[in-house]
Amino acid sequence: MAKLAVIKISGKQYLVENSDEIFVNRINQKEGSILSIDKLMEFDNEKTGINVGNPFLKTKTKAKILEHLQDEKIRIMTYKAKSRYRKTKGFRAKLTKIKITTL
Repeated sequence: MAKLAVIKISGKQYLVENSDEIFVNRINQKEGSILSIDKLMEFDNEKTGINVGNPFLKTKTKAKILEHLQDEKIRIMTYKAKSRYRKTKGFRAKLTKIKITTL
């Protein structure tokens, strides 16, 4: 069984393993830089068992920022009945792809 951890980045929680690549909300750091994540909520290891923080554990996780990109466009349509009012908007979320290097 591999090491699993629940980390919290910018208000969202992610279940990650070592060398996972995940997409998170945009982080304002350069591509290729190392990100230190100190909000580790839960850690599951084969040897030590499950460690749960209250609310966080005192260990840190490191991740490498791979690239900044935008998500696919989401179409948002609004209309008002019986008045011929229709409006279409689009939204593209700004994301950062990170790779978990150490747990």
